[in-house]
Amino acid sequence: MHDISTLTVGLGTRAYDISIGRGLIARADNLIGAFLNDRHVVIISDSNVAPIHLPALMTACQRSCRRCDTIEVPAGEASKSMAALSRLLEEILALGVDRGVVLVALGGGVIGDLVGFAAASLLRGVDFIQVPTTLLAQVDSSVGGKTGVNAAAGKNLIGAFHQPRSVLADLGALDTLPDRELRAGYAEVVKYGLLGDAAFFEWLEAHGSSVLSRDDASLRHAVTVSCEAKARIVEADERESGKRALLNLGHTFAHALEAVCGYDGRLLHGEAVGTGMALAYDLATEMQICSGQDRGRVHAHIAASGLVTRLGDSPAAHADTAELIDIMRRDKKVRDGRMRFVLPRAIGDSYVSDEVQEDVLTAVLEASR
Repeated sequence: MHDISTLTVGLGTRAYDISIGRGLIARADNLIGAFLNDRHVVIISDSNVAPIHLPALMTACQRSCRRCDTIEVPAGEASKSMAALSRLLEEILALGVDRGVVLVALGGGVIGDLVGFAAASLLRGVDFIQVPTTLLAQVDSSVGGKTGVNAAAGKNLIGAFHQPRSVLADLGALDTLPDRELRAGYAEVVKYGLLGDAAFFEWLEAHGSSVLSRDDASLRHAVTVSCEAKARIVEADERESGKRALLNLGHTFAHALEAVCGYDGRLLHGEAVGTGMALAYDLATEMQICSGQDRGRVHAHIAASGLVTRLGDSPAAHADTAELIDIMRRDKKVRDGRMRFVLPRAIGDSYVSDEVQEDVLTAVLEASR
């Protein structure tokens, strides 16, 4: 299948392939049949994605597996909860599964994170396959084995590292993705340029509008470069003891913005990341780590992508600064009581810092209103 790009996440005996191309869902049996042969497959999707993509995936899986069941969960961030996880696990167990079961996550980041954590927990760990249907999931959350759910105290605080057996990124699934979801996913694409690939960021400045208008070649390039970057970082630091933390560029801010919006759909994760990256450049500029010129370029590109760069324009604008900082203090990246931020020295060059003074952080958040 010459129209498919294949990348490998090299993790020894747990290595797996990421397949990128169009029409992969309909021919999933050709790509992941080896994992499905004569096994019980349970495809888990959400109420938005299932009507569009579930029939084709089920038909493909049935050509290889012994038995295929499907489960649908409600769409939205609210399904990334302990209550939803508990319901899902009970539904899977009610199907009479054993350790040979394969869970297939068909959907965006919420489904991938929820099903991955279910797979890590079920019978102390079973195989799962990621079939991401949003840009954000294809370039970020489906790769790397981070799974989990949200807690009242914050986002992604309960979870496990559990690598998938395979990732199928079907670019055709993006045809039906709402523009807002595409823009939100694009924020994570921009992140890869900013954290370690200045040339890719330059390419995005020139071709980002083509990606957002769903030009096939541009989308394929953006997804492939992003997955390649994520794969290399995960190989170097699977459990985020060092380099992998760079993937959190903008995320300390973003998770706080999401938390004050209550995960109610007003603010998508990628939208929060777009604002969070702009704030990270504001903070680094204020701390005289990064040039105002680079900050200007980043703000301009994020804004040109239809994303918000200022806290005052965000759905999270109602939150007071002290509340946002209090949530940041509870972020899972905090070590020994010190908040950790990924800060840019320049476009394509970022590092992790726990040297951010609270008064400077306060000033940056206030100035962004």
